[in-house]
Amino acid sequence: MKNTEIQGAIFDVDGTLLDSMGYWEHLGDEYLMSRQLQPPENLANLLASMTLLEAAEYFRERYGLKEDAEEMIRDFDRLMAVHYQQDIPEKEGVRQVLEELKEREIPMYIATATQRPLVEAALVRTGLYGYFQGMITCQEAGKSKREPLIYQIAREKLGTDKEKTAVFEDAVFAARTAKKEGFFLVGIYDVWEPEQELLKKTADIYLKTWSEWK
Repeated sequence: MKNTEIQGAIFDVDGTLLDSMGYWEHLGDEYLMSRQLQPPENLANLLASMTLLEAAEYFRERYGLKEDAEEMIRDFDRLMAVHYQQDIPEKEGVRQVLEELKEREIPMYIATATQRPLVEAALVRTGLYGYFQGMITCQEAGKSKREPLIYQIAREKLGTDKEKTAVFEDAVFAARTAKKEGFFLVGIYDVWEPEQELLKKTADIYLKTWSEWK
């Protein structure tokens, strides 16, 4: 299928619509510095495979912090909320693609693992929110993007045929879920995703930049 034949579009947010992954990568450094603690040079690599809960427990043990893990996670959320509200930018060139899809009357939906208030704050601030018919989060769906449920819900909201619904994703694990489920997959390059060759092989269309969308 060609991109001119799609009937609907489902968009990831972080790394796809928003240039936000670097903020998440450096969240550990920002948190420690907010506590007047010096982060190690390789902290991002240490935390890369950890959940927020695991990162909190690591900080408690490594730095002897007294707060419980849940309180630390709330601090993580507050730090990231500031970025979503104030300075996380849209990915370069994405607005032109959204405008083109809007002109073609292609309905669009958001499927994100990030909490709704954070996403809404950034998309309203950047002016991207109005392009979409709605949003579903992994928290609301009750499953991560390792399961297809979030994409199924979004497609049902759009009312489009699965094989003619494009899913836009930058993360390999999520892209593979959408592709296996039978969606038309558009892989989006993001510098923070290390498995670009696998994303290329998985995607029906691979975009190094949004300007490559034709």
